[in-house]
Amino acid sequence: MAIPTTREELKQYALRKLGAPVIEINVDDAQLEDALDDAIQIFNEYHFDGVERALFKHAITQDDINNGFIDTNNLGLTGPNDYPQVAGGAKIVSITKAYQFDGGGAGSNMFSVRYQMALNDTYGLRYGGDMTNYYIAQSYISLLSDLLDPEKQIRFNRVTNRVYIDMNWSETVSVGDFIVLDCYVAVDPSVYTEAFNDILLKRYVTASFKKQWGMNLMKYQNINLPGGVQFNADQLMSMADQEMNQIEEQLQDKYELPPDFCVG
Repeated sequence: MAIPTTREELKQYALRKLGAPVIEINVDDAQLEDALDDAIQIFNEYHFDGVERALFKHAITQDDINNGFIDTNNLGLTGPNDYPQVAGGAKIVSITKAYQFDGGGAGSNMFSVRYQMALNDTYGLRYGGDMTNYYIAQSYISLLSDLLDPEKQIRFNRVTNRVYIDMNWSETVSVGDFIVLDCYVAVDPSVYTEAFNDILLKRYVTASFKKQWGMNLMKYQNINLPGGVQFNADQLMSMADQEMNQIEEQLQDKYELPPDFCVG
């Protein structure tokens, strides 16, 4: 069989692993869809291939200043890629940093200390100037910037879709200034279909279907079917739980991105 590249193909793959069509899998299609959604959510939250870094730009509005936060419904991309799934902010997993572009801090315009130093030193550096002194001076300027205009702390919640930046909005930014947010967005398997063939995702989906199958068979517990056959639903559920726990531990130990102390 071909490798799964769609939701339906992944469902059929997992059902075959459980014994279909030789064995009837007593699970409704709606239950399979729910289990598949849960598995993809686990994949997005714990697997490093389940998220992708993206930069979103946002022009500050008066509403942002009045509210003291940015609504992620209104974010725009800085790059050429398209993320239609970000509409509403539902697929943003985390926001790690916020960059402000307004000419503030130690200076980012042509009259700033940093710009004038770079301009005056370009000739000397080009013709054999001392890089050591230049590096020390630049490090000192960066230190001044960190002390006088430190990096703003951010807070983000995927439920509210709001990015809070700890600053005095009315004094720090103006309408029209740009904020660029460094984010991780969930990879949509329907767009990047190779995700459906991830080995851990396939194993987790199969275990999820097995657990649902065991839960459905609980109604036949201790009931003798024709021929004296009994369904061992408890064993199915126990095996499925053990498999799912092992996969989740493996995801967190080996496949999860390292924690970022500035994650919002």
